[in-house]
Amino acid sequence: MGSGLVAVHRTGIIAIRFIERMRKVKTDLMESAKKFDDARAGEYETQSRIGLAGYHACHELAACLLVTAIGPDTAAHVLVAGAGGTGEEIKALGHMAPSWHFTAADQSGAMLALALGRVHAEGLGTRTTAFRGTVDDLRTDAVFDAATLIGVLHHVPGEEGKRGLLSGIASRLKPGAPFVIAGNCAAYASRPDWMAAWAQRWRMFGTPEQEVQAKLGKILQGADPPVSEADVHRLLTEEGFEPPQRFFASLFWGAWITRRRLPNAEP
Repeated sequence: MGSGLVAVHRTGIIAIRFIERMRKVKTDLMESAKKFDDARAGEYETQSRIGLAGYHACHELAACLLVTAIGPDTAAHVLVAGAGGTGEEIKALGHMAPSWHFTAADQSGAMLALALGRVHAEGLGTRTTAFRGTVDDLRTDAVFDAATLIGVLHHVPGEEGKRGLLSGIASRLKPGAPFVIAGNCAAYASRPDWMAAWAQRWRMFGTPEQEVQAKLGKILQGADPPVSEADVHRLLTEEGFEPPQRFFASLFWGAWITRRRLPNAEP
């Protein structure tokens, strides 16, 4: 086989492997989304605020950082990946930056409907486009001025799935565009004291003792967080982003801001 044919053959193998990888990533993401059914969506708004101490502070700071990075009067289109639930990202950003528009993407119809209800109640519905599907289902020519991924990555199984999601977001951001990512970033079994503190927090809010473990079980259901903050840094820098800066932490949870790396810039 000539060198030209060898090169074509290798290129074909690489392309096939890439397609297979993307199919697996999408399948894993679809499986992950199944747990956010109507029942879980119904309780999500209350449960998320108890499960994450500082819920509002995290979203408010994320919005402040993004508005500072772009400017409140600049027309911007923001991708809110995994937008289903409370719509808190859009609510916070929408009121700070009246010229911004949003694409709210989520695979769970129940969670997306919940978020859209909150967004419309805040008068931000006309500035929000709902998209049911994965980031990779978005048009490849969709280019955003900023993006958020809050409370999502630790639900994505496996490193390939996490890489695929982050790569998909990076490819749809303008070079240099800011990106806020937040989620749990430690193996739950590694911190039994934090697990115990989580349980205590449910008790603070009047959860009957027999329900405490069930609440914790829902948090753990299908969860596969990055094993450390360093792991988050590694994933981001390897998938097209600048080294992130942490701006919030709460037990297992961390929040960071980064930017899509400029072409030819060093990781």
